[in-house]
Amino acid sequence: MDLSTAAWRKSSRSSNNGGNCVELARINDTVAIRDSKDPDGPKLLLTPRSLRGLTQALKNA
Repeated sequence: MDLSTAAWRKSSRSSNNGGNCVELARINDTVAIRDSKDPDGPKLLLTPRSLRGLTQALKNA
């Protein structure tokens, strides 16, 4: 998937002090997730439904 034109948004839970941050981009029916400190690094691609499941599992952990 070509993510070169993706509009990345930083998580509202991320701070501006260089801490642990994630960014999300919506491309059609896919949500891409990346580490803001490593924008050229790996990306996780999920469906919106899978992202909801992941965030719920993380909240319950």
